[in-house]
Amino acid sequence: MNQMNSPLIRIGIFYDGNYFLKISDYYYFQHDRKARISLEGLHEFIRHQVAEEEDVDVRLSQIIDSHFFRGRLSATEARDKDRLFHDRLLDDILMNMGIATHYMPLKTRDGRLQEKGIDVWLSLEALELSIHKSLDVVVLIAGDSDYAPLIKKLNTVGTRVMLLNWDFKYTDFKGENRVTRASQQLLDQATYPVQMHEIIDQGLTDGDDLIESLFVNTPEPAAFPSTKPVRPTGPTAAGPVGTIGMSTIKNLKNGFGFVVMPPNNLFFSYADMSEGDFNELQEGDWVEFTVGRNHRDEDCARNVRKVDAPEIPDGAEDDDDDNYGDEHEEHESASSPERL
Repeated sequence: MNQMNSPLIRIGIFYDGNYFLKISDYYYFQHDRKARISLEGLHEFIRHQVAEEEDVDVRLSQIIDSHFFRGRLSATEARDKDRLFHDRLLDDILMNMGIATHYMPLKTRDGRLQEKGIDVWLSLEALELSIHKSLDVVVLIAGDSDYAPLIKKLNTVGTRVMLLNWDFKYTDFKGENRVTRASQQLLDQATYPVQMHEIIDQGLTDGDDLIESLFVNTPEPAAFPSTKPVRPTGPTAAGPVGTIGMSTIKNLKNGFGFVVMPPNNLFFSYADMSEGDFNELQEGDWVEFTVGRNHRDEDCARNVRKVDAPEIPDGAEDDDDDNYGDEHEEHESASSPERL
């Protein structure tokens, strides 16, 4: 390894925000680790990885600049889709890490929200800062082939490119297969392609502290403050908005679930938890919730928290079976995870 009198390795990190959040969601909902990616831990991993590739002491591997690019909902849209709190929470994390944020408005095309122009903006900023700040290594956290021209340009100015990439697949809540994989063009052109999925799985198996630090070990803050209104002592039916109910969880998958509640089972997501961790819930658990309305003007469950099973009086069990039984099993479609 080179001595401490070797030149400082100047690192710039550039995030394709939606790509990174997709990765973080995968580890939180799909992977056995059940935790989100820690930006602080990721930056420390990057310093060590660059030091290894550049053959220098890790103290000479320093992050000079980091930037996060993402399409974003307007405040009104984020509020209506119950994303306002989590968008602000992400902003707080990025701000505390000193990561510069770059947002563009999401555009609606053919009835769908689409992110346009982020790849161009990221590429221009990365190239400009590589030249003006003399970055030695640009770390790209992205997977789209649209970034291939950026890597070519960085190569021409003598900046090495480290590509953090993941390769995984899973089945979403609709039963559809989802695949995340970096473009082969990026892998071929990057100076240091890093297979993060393999490194993480092996590191977790080996108990590697550096890999363990890649994950957040504290529960996510609740989107809604805890309140102490009059609480039910047994199963309830859905009432007007603001009504506090109690029932069981019918099913859970990929960060979404349904609470058994006639006339339609109530949809909720991890963003609706007021206490505890979504990943600790199980089907059949009793939960307390507040009846709310989603952006499609449908009943849903808010302020969800796990509670102890109520004591049901003798003779009441048959009635409960009628109210919460098979006749409601197909009502989940009344609410949809698309609100997120």
